[in-house]
Amino acid sequence: MSDAVGSLNAAPGRRPRVSWRVWFVALGAIWGCSFWWIKLALRAMTPIDVAFARVLAGALTLLVLAALTRSPLPRRRATWGHLFVVAVLLNSAPFTLFSYGETHVSAVLAGLINAFTPLATLIVVLFVVRQEAPSAQILRGLALGLVGVVVLIGVWRGFGVNQWRGVGACLGAVVCYGFGFSYARQHLSSLPDSPVALASGQVTMATLQLLPFALVLGHVHPSRPWSSLVALGALGVLGTGVAYIMNFHLVRHAPASVVSSVTYLTPVFAVVVGVAFLGESLSWNEPLGALLILAGAAVAQGRLPRRVKVAPVDDLAR
Repeated sequence: MSDAVGSLNAAPGRRPRVSWRVWFVALGAIWGCSFWWIKLALRAMTPIDVAFARVLAGALTLLVLAALTRSPLPRRRATWGHLFVVAVLLNSAPFTLFSYGETHVSAVLAGLINAFTPLATLIVVLFVVRQEAPSAQILRGLALGLVGVVVLIGVWRGFGVNQWRGVGACLGAVVCYGFGFSYARQHLSSLPDSPVALASGQVTMATLQLLPFALVLGHVHPSRPWSSLVALGALGVLGTGVAYIMNFHLVRHAPASVVSSVTYLTPVFAVVVGVAFLGESLSWNEPLGALLILAGAAVAQGRLPRRVKVAPVDDLAR
């Protein structure tokens, strides 16, 4: 990890001691395991407790990183206003929604639904904020991805009320990511502040946002299993703190087309750990639906069958 931290302040031409491929796989693994850690943490805590503790641990990790790299926090009031909005859309709301969703659906299904994030972002960019014009290939990719969502959820089988609440919450979290990435690209990408400073400010804002809800709605459990506490620590320190370091490392050293490809790796790890460590089942339609979603994202982003000029969507927080 020291190599990744050092790379944040290293000269752009300096070759890292550890290949970016290592960090690419590690980042996909961390974000994929996040759904497993959420499920374990929920055994001892309420969804709002999990979301708050996650951003708190992540904020502390990032603030330490900012101090080590001598990255001062933003000073402009307007920047903090934008960070407040981004924190709601990329941290507070989706983290709470995914935590609530996993009280009703498996970690495997939540992780697979998360694969829809790139397409959700494209929908927002194209049809809500209209930052880009849709092409025929993008529309084909979106259509394929939407079919994938239908297959993934398995709407023909029907769900109980609680399962639909879980699926709806996870989809709501993905929609938040779509708006959040679009807003961040529009308002934060051109700021002079360092990525570490912006990330630290963003997750700190999320911590302050969730604090009153945790105080009012949180529940003090008389017994907290060690597995839940360890999982929560991993979720905050690794999933919300260290993952930012790895992502910055990839942005600096990996090809631009690779950075957004982490999205394709995350659901693989989510399925593996959910089945292996939680004993969750996997229906035939779930991996098929996820493959259709990822194929749709690949087509929309110009990866298949021919390249088009579509800005890749970086997966910055899980």
